[in-house]
Amino acid sequence: MNLNYFNSHMKAVKIGLATVALALVTVGVQAQQKQQHSDPNVRAGEKALLDGDFKTAAAQFEKAIPSSGNDPDVVYLLGYSQFQNGEFKKSISNFTKVISLDAKNVSAYYYKAKANNILAVNREAKLTPVEREGLLKSAITDYTKALTVNASDAKLYQNRAVAYRDLGILLGTTGAGNYNKVSATDAYNKAVADYEKVLTFDASRKDIQTEVKKAKVYRDNLK
Repeated sequence: MNLNYFNSHMKAVKIGLATVALALVTVGVQAQQKQQHSDPNVRAGEKALLDGDFKTAAAQFEKAIPSSGNDPDVVYLLGYSQFQNGEFKKSISNFTKVISLDAKNVSAYYYKAKANNILAVNREAKLTPVEREGLLKSAITDYTKALTVNASDAKLYQNRAVAYRDLGILLGTTGAGNYNKVSATDAYNKAVADYEKVLTFDASRKDIQTEVKKAKVYRDNLK
């Protein structure tokens, strides 16, 4: 696979709108189930978040951190708002803190991994191939940790498959400093396995069936 193909392929990676919508619904349900937070900044942040105003939400949650910095829910909402603003490095830092406070927070693992994957494939970011590799492997590790908490979440398998596929593309790009056909092949095989796992949840998903075929084609055409 040549470098130009890798560049064009990576530009096509975007945040799934369905995932964003799901997260918003989750936040809304949690907000309804809880009593109002005692911190007015948190309340303002929750309102902005539910209104889809992520910039204001992030600013309000930032104001709450001095007093609520050890509340995993508040730190999570800050990280989530930053994620939606495209402040991926900041969101990774906050999701990492959430995990340190609540090691079973699947959503924190999910968004931390997703942010790392987005950074890894951003061609405008001044990163070396080795740095991109590290980000993708970090994403894979976090999806795997999330799966130890909830092994029945098809979304985690699907996104880990994407990370494996992107790793395969990176390592299988001729001319890249970390080109490694054996490792690229292994990454593609693991992507296929995860995509096929998703199909065990819903065998009718044409999009996943297509991704399985594509990953196998990429793998079989490695040079």
